[in-house]
Amino acid sequence: MSTDRPWWQTAVIYQIYPRSFQDSNHDGVGDLPGIIDRLDYLDELGVDAIWLCPFYPSPMRDFGYDVSDYTGVDPLFGTLGDFLTLVDEAHQRGIRIILDFVPNHSSDEHPWFVSSRRSRQNPKRDWYFWHDPAPGGGPPNNWLSVNDRDTSGSAWHFDDATGQYYLGTFSRHQPDLNWHTPALRDAMLGALHVWLERGVDGFRLDMLDFIAKDRHFRDEPPATARADDWFSAARYQLRPDEARRYIGMMASEIRSYPERFSIGEIGWYLSLDQVIAFYDGGEGLELPLYFGLLFAEPIAPDLRDRVERYEAALPDGAWPNLFLANHDTERLSRYGTRTRIGALLLLTLRGTPFLYYGDEIGMPTVDVPRERQQDPHQGRDGARTPMQWDNTPYAGFSDAEPWLPVSLDYRARNVARQRRDPTSLLSLYRRLLKLRKERPALHAGDYHTVSGDDHTWVYRRSHEDDIDVLVALNFSDAPQTVALPGGEYTVLLSACLDREDETVRGHVTLRAGEGVVLEPR
Repeated sequence: MSTDRPWWQTAVIYQIYPRSFQDSNHDGVGDLPGIIDRLDYLDELGVDAIWLCPFYPSPMRDFGYDVSDYTGVDPLFGTLGDFLTLVDEAHQRGIRIILDFVPNHSSDEHPWFVSSRRSRQNPKRDWYFWHDPAPGGGPPNNWLSVNDRDTSGSAWHFDDATGQYYLGTFSRHQPDLNWHTPALRDAMLGALHVWLERGVDGFRLDMLDFIAKDRHFRDEPPATARADDWFSAARYQLRPDEARRYIGMMASEIRSYPERFSIGEIGWYLSLDQVIAFYDGGEGLELPLYFGLLFAEPIAPDLRDRVERYEAALPDGAWPNLFLANHDTERLSRYGTRTRIGALLLLTLRGTPFLYYGDEIGMPTVDVPRERQQDPHQGRDGARTPMQWDNTPYAGFSDAEPWLPVSLDYRARNVARQRRDPTSLLSLYRRLLKLRKERPALHAGDYHTVSGDDHTWVYRRSHEDDIDVLVALNFSDAPQTVALPGGEYTVLLSACLDREDETVRGHVTLRAGEGVVLEPR
């Protein structure tokens, strides 16, 4: 069945970290041709779109999030021709392509910044934030770095050549772009236009809540310093209301092409109400990312409460989005014995779900030895290890030693093995994705809580063109029996893949860590 919703509302989006998906030229680093080689797998899995983390030219100090050319392809990942082939091959399979775009900062090796730092009179000087030292010397104000390991806490970095500081909120190697400058805005919107002309279907816009700063560079007040989190309380270093203006410009450029849309990384430091404001009455982002489920404990009350508050806060016409893992956090396998119902939850709630590569086979967050760690900000390598395709050396990712070590469990946990097992986690994902696509109640329906307690959660998905579906989840380590409204139900799918077509009457007993999708008879 189909609905008249925009494609991105009914889609399942699969996030790929290109360095770690498939290496085609045996240098130990994944690349675009490698992704092309695995498109049939993604088609078989049943995803609708791929979100690619950055592959732009970069010094790779932050693995591509320090961009030195917004419209190119780093040779490490292939060529522009490879990218165009990827778009074409993906589109032939009905798979859309979403790019990561980094609007808050560039690399300090970007030609724009190289020009900017040449002199105070350079035409690109105001493409970045430059400021004289404080009257008594030192940084211009008290703004802090998100990652202060190379900055002693300050977001400001002194430049000897011109005697001024520049702002680099994430690193001295990632100077912040000045969106208050019209010429910079035009250049960034022009970069989006280039990729749209190349056939890109959408963008995930990185760290959007940081792109506007106070034009007067005022100090944060003492209340900010006393807050549990500096950035959640910031008044001047983050200006979300003004950021919405610039985000609207990007969203408008993207929407000027048919069926394109924008995802915004909003919310690491913002309240739910602030995140919701970025929908902006249809003039802002289609999907401001909601981090609530990512930070929830894998227990019924916390997850249920966050979903209900999120649903209640959404304005009319706004569409939710859902993710439980990404390249900056631990993998979904952190759910342990609840991993299967994590998958069930993600793919049966209302909204557009994001899957992180490898979660469909239960890849773990790897404890990377210190001598092999790559992440300049520490702590993220464990979720970025190579995809585990088979039980050959290096898990079928490469014939050479990979840039990060493969998980030690790859011989037992890999795609090839799970493809052959009808009860595997991969089989569950494939069945869930197929069911979700077939049932409008699941991919386009409304959400309603039916019941819940400390261990269980039952909710209904309903759509006018489909029979209602109930989802019942048991987050506990013991069997639980939950009451069901009405009479008889048929089990459409169990997280254990062993109860299909079973009939239940008035209640259903769920095993530890089990969830089921039910249809009334």
